[in-house]
Amino acid sequence: MSKRIIGSTPKKDGFRMPAEYEPQEKVWMIWPERPDNWRDGGKQAQEAFANVAKAISKFTPMNVVVSQAQFQNCRRQLPSEITVYEMSNNDSWVRDCGPSFVINDKGELRGVDWEFNAWGGLVDGLYFPWDQDDLVAQKICEIEHVDSYRTNNFVLEGGSFHIDGEGTVLTTEMCLLSEGRNPHMTKEEIEEKLCQFLNCEKVLWIKDGIDPEETNGHIDDVACFVAPGEVACIYTEDKNSPFYEAAQDAYNKLVEMTDAKGRKLKVHKLCCPIETVTIDGNFKIDYVEGTMPREDGDICIASYMNFLITNNGVIVPQYGDTNDSLALKQVQEMFPDKEVVGVNTVEVVYGGGNIHCITQQQPKR
Repeated sequence: MSKRIIGSTPKKDGFRMPAEYEPQEKVWMIWPERPDNWRDGGKQAQEAFANVAKAISKFTPMNVVVSQAQFQNCRRQLPSEITVYEMSNNDSWVRDCGPSFVINDKGELRGVDWEFNAWGGLVDGLYFPWDQDDLVAQKICEIEHVDSYRTNNFVLEGGSFHIDGEGTVLTTEMCLLSEGRNPHMTKEEIEEKLCQFLNCEKVLWIKDGIDPEETNGHIDDVACFVAPGEVACIYTEDKNSPFYEAAQDAYNKLVEMTDAKGRKLKVHKLCCPIETVTIDGNFKIDYVEGTMPREDGDICIASYMNFLITNNGVIVPQYGDTNDSLALKQVQEMFPDKEVVGVNTVEVVYGGGNIHCITQQQPKR
């Protein structure tokens, strides 16, 4: 039986969210199909999602959820060792609408079910309605037979923060202080919510992300923890890069920061792509009222930082860019004991996210 926990928090109950580099039991994804977001009915995106799922499954068992209409197509495209569940959804960003799992010292697992409003609700959300996505976390917790904490009146997405598993959370002001999330709360009140639901002691704030139009600046395109006391951060000295200012600002702030345990952060640089990925006006994307349209020439958020750390592997975005191999080399240096695997995710970027955005890890109990 799964129940929804009201009136308590993971911190009060002795649960914490583990770091991504801690052991994982499985990884979740949602199959893409929205014709108003994924070009050509999502067929190229589905191929990219399948390639990501196969890469992860070398290291960690995979679960993929999919709508009734796409169940057979999804099942056929994925190998038999990947489990497929039918589940209603609005789109395929399980990092943001799925549960953030927490564990305790007794080996118990619970989920945090963030209130989800499609990255901004009626202020600047990306689609309407989002009601089915807002149920995904609860449904996954039901499948896993684990209790969940619902954050009523507190909107958040899993891609808007990173955790070191030792009391520190990393996030951006651009996202968490955005008007479409929790305008009724102060920065200090938002910090307190983060610390209660993730069981943290210290929040490290970066000013901006690199995708103000999509997620209002999720941290997972900019920086992440790669080990206790160590973070990776995107970095470029190319002033023509659309990410130059945000990358420089994030790096310069991080090198001055200390974590919850008082350690001065060691900051690893991760390159940016040389070429800018943009939307092509020939893309066949449906127009649907309530969905933010994709315009010819829109800059896509192609960041190598949006990788997934999973047990003995790290799955890294590739774009057919000159810097692809350099990015893999730099990530390998951050994770000398893991196998680094590149997957071409240009089609995922066209839809507004990347490997980290379309995955959600479930920690080992």
